Amino acid sequence: MGTSHLHLTGSPDSSVIATRRRATLLLSAILVPVGVITLVAMVLLWPNGDRSSLSVASPYATAEGVSFDRGTVREVREGDCPSSQATVDAGGAALTCTIADTQPADGGDVVPVEVTPELAKTDAVEAGDEIRYLDLSTVMQGGAAPYVFVDFVRSVPIVALAVVYAVVVIAVARWRGLRAIIGLVGALVILARFILPGLVEGRPPLLLGLVGSVVIMYGVLYFAHGFSARTSTALLGTVFGLGVTAVLAAWATDSAHLTGVGDEDAYTLVNASDDLSISSIILCGLIISGLGVLNDVTITQSSSVWELYELAPDTPGRKLFASAMRIGRDHIASTVYTIAFAYAGAALPILILVSLYDRALIDTLTSGELAEEVVRTLVGSIGLVLAIPLTTGVAVLVVKAVGPKSTVEQDDDGGSGATTAGPADHAGILAPGARLVALGGSGARRTTEPDA
Repeated sequence: MGTSHLHLTGSPDSSVIATRRRATLLLSAILVPVGVITLVAMVLLWPNGDRSSLSVASPYATAEGVSFDRGTVREVREGDCPSSQATVDAGGAALTCTIADTQPADGGDVVPVEVTPELAKTDAVEAGDEIRYLDLSTVMQGGAAPYVFVDFVRSVPIVALAVVYAVVVIAVARWRGLRAIIGLVGALVILARFILPGLVEGRPPLLLGLVGSVVIMYGVLYFAHGFSARTSTALLGTVFGLGVTAVLAAWATDSAHLTGVGDEDAYTLVNASDDLSISSIILCGLIISGLGVLNDVTITQSSSVWELYELAPDTPGRKLFASAMRIGRDHIASTVYTIAFAYAGAALPILILVSLYDRALIDTLTSGELAEEVVRTLVGSIGLVLAIPLTTGVAVLVVKAVGPKSTVEQDDDGGSGATTAGPADHAGILAPGARLVALGGSGARRTTEPDA
């Protein structure tokens, strides 16, 4: 029997186009003003670069005649500590310590670098390691070590790991992965050029964190995922989540008295400038810390709605929302664990130390050492949990208005795939036995084959 072919152009009718235009205008009516206001606020809050009131003693500053040198460890041994030479000269016994015989990078004789006792206990220094050490040979006499270990040189492994990360992301996600990495670089630039200097100059931390985060999300989402209703929906949910997080962070920082004064770095910052407020830094940090996870859940939830609708375009909006929220609830559960364990891993030394104290659990969790991590976990989790139903609801409304994709879309890997031509394609137009065949090329072909 013969086979008939029907070629579709996939052009939606005027009513569908008008509906899509209304959905786009609705999203634009919300996101464009928010974007404009954010940019204006960013200009007004932009730091002037004046750090004349800031006074921080660099731990890498050296006195005249002292230098930081690099070298490669040739041998690690136990021997008499150079720092105990004064004791030996006074008739006492020399102390034993770990010494790393190091070949200077600039050439010359091997020098004995004294390793600190704390590091020596870990056996971290090994032959072949590249290290930085303090050269005191020209200024210290007698009872001081002329060469003191400072740190490892980690450039090679970290750069190698970054390259592997970039290669893996691009290999799997292709051009979208490359755009995401470029977007990440742009986000770090905003953090380094806008948020951090603004905190140093005493700008309002709530506005600084919120404005910087929204700008980052606008750039990252649209650059990585493209301009589409799907991306705009995720962005709207992200902005809402950021707003909730900012309000909760402002309240929690004040009510929980998060002063950060138990941190050695906080003491350094407090003494560096009268304009610096540790509570302000903590507040801004609470907003920024949940940024990545919030972006993850909103873009994933928006994509879930679109994919569910593409599979069954006739699904009622309420049922589509319920199906997407089942995915969202699973995502909420796993993401809450992700946030909690991420912070627990970062604060593991503090957790171990606090666990050794003989204190009640509630006192431990609300102590100055852990309160900031607990509040950060709770604030970030509440923001992302509330962002999921909002993102899902907006996505359902938008996808119902926009409808399924009507033309063949070019994938990130250069291939192409066909999708349905519009809502009418799912209304029973196909004859029994008909099937939709995707073609690589410029269009889709519907092939109608009678039953055998």
